[in-house]
Amino acid sequence: MITLYGIKNCDTVKKARKWLEKNGIDYQFHDFREDGMGNVPLKTWLDKFGWQEVLNRRSTSWRALTDEQKNGMDNDAAFALASETPTLIRRPVTTSGDTTHFGFKEAEFTQLAG
Repeated sequence: MITLYGIKNCDTVKKARKWLEKNGIDYQFHDFREDGMGNVPLKTWLDKFGWQEVLNRRSTSWRALTDEQKNGMDNDAAFALASETPTLIRRPVTTSGDTTHFGFKEAEFTQLAG
């Protein structure tokens, strides 16, 4: 089963959801805001990929951080900040089994859909 994590009004999440639906692929959607962060494997993502891959450093949320927060970023700080401000997470996050992708790339989705 594919799980797509994100925020429903994010344009990239909308593209990913549209692609999955157009290709008839079943998926479960987890909205960071509506469904909360309690069941999101954020710590696992950070441990496996590092904060540089998990956080979107081009986002408005990232730009709103202080220079001190940005310069002192590590996995623990990323976990604390992204738990409170999930818009820091690169979206969408798509998982299927042991495979995880950040962002939307059609080639990766084709592979994920198998």
